[in-house]
Amino acid sequence: MLNKTLQRILKLLASRVVKRYQPEIIGVTGSVGKTSTKEAIACVLGSKYQIRQNKKNYNNEIGLPLTILGFDSPGSSIFKWLFLFIKTLGLIIKKDSKYPEIIILEMGIDRPGDMDYLISIARPQSGVVTTIGQSHLEFFGTQDKIAKEKGKLIERLSGQGWAVLNYDDLRVRRMKKISKSKVLTYGFDQDADISAVELVFSFENSREAGNLSGLSFKLKYQGSAMPVHLPAVIGYPAVYSALAAAAIGIAHGMNLVEISQALYNLEPPRGRMNIINGLKKSLIVDDTYNASPQSTLEAIRVTGMIALAEGARRWAILGDMFELGAYTEDGHLAVGQAVAQNNFDYLIAVGERSLKTIDGALKKKMKKDRIFHFSTALEVCEFIKQQLEPNDLLLIKGSQGMRMEKIVKQLVAEPDKVKELLVRQDWADA
Repeated sequence: MLNKTLQRILKLLASRVVKRYQPEIIGVTGSVGKTSTKEAIACVLGSKYQIRQNKKNYNNEIGLPLTILGFDSPGSSIFKWLFLFIKTLGLIIKKDSKYPEIIILEMGIDRPGDMDYLISIARPQSGVVTTIGQSHLEFFGTQDKIAKEKGKLIERLSGQGWAVLNYDDLRVRRMKKISKSKVLTYGFDQDADISAVELVFSFENSREAGNLSGLSFKLKYQGSAMPVHLPAVIGYPAVYSALAAAAIGIAHGMNLVEISQALYNLEPPRGRMNIINGLKKSLIVDDTYNASPQSTLEAIRVTGMIALAEGARRWAILGDMFELGAYTEDGHLAVGQAVAQNNFDYLIAVGERSLKTIDGALKKKMKKDRIFHFSTALEVCEFIKQQLEPNDLLLIKGSQGMRMEKIVKQLVAEPDKVKELLVRQDWADA
């Protein structure tokens, strides 16, 4: 009851602030890539405008209004909440010249009706939809129902804004039909309005995992092409985020040179395909923020493409994936099969659901003596430390509840940088 009352108060205050300052609202939703896309958009627009975006995981009924108001969550402190309410009233009464021109809101949904509530707090003028995957099938039943809920963001845009849609995802592409606003599509498909070509991994000195320095591609729009380099990340998801941000930049009158220069400074969110130096000159692909079959298969595919030094091994350390409903077994089986088919030497499966990941790997003839199982992330740490050899490459990924970042923490080459490198290290012992 108290939480519902708090939600109503925050919604009222946020709505008043939006009415007072009339910032442009850009909504970002999708099953995968919301946070990375939000950060990429902030990187591009922040080079030209005064912007604000959600902090941390502030993408729900509480986090969204807090972002609009410009406050961190006071937690359980009544006095801090009272201070927040007083400061917000001041924001409404006396206009703040530093209030952002544009607010980029990641809009996360878990259940039917969630998008309606988020839009009622602040209706976006422009919206971005990344992908429709299997996340939250437990509550929606089918991907089409997930698409319908997320599509409400596009359906309710005004005619003055922009709908930015992932052309490569058929369910997202179809949302063009329900949009009253102007539409820009993005993707690797050359029929998309904005596309990427000639994607390559970038290396320093030699083409070995330890020398990996991000990726490069050419950004294409209306017959023009511009080189883009993303020094801190690897993988197609990062390119999709950059393309969506480029679309938003174009919608705001930016040219390809400005967009490319802005994207060079993109610092990806922690735990999303980040490249981290590990013990014994190993290289960690840290994708521990969360996991779905879709994002895990992509991470496996990309990590399997990276060139290794002679004698180096490739490890997949994968935890359970949650909220998959009836797709739980098939999703884990598909992941295990992908590990066996993408140049991985070893598989470490973590959690009860991941026993099916092992079944998938065995089905595709991965050797049994190269597969290991542990119940929790902490149990993996000592084992992998003992097994690790110079130049090994490790992909580490799992759903949030599996806390796979605990493994990364034990393997980083620079332990003093853990808090700035890893996800969820600010509130939990690992």
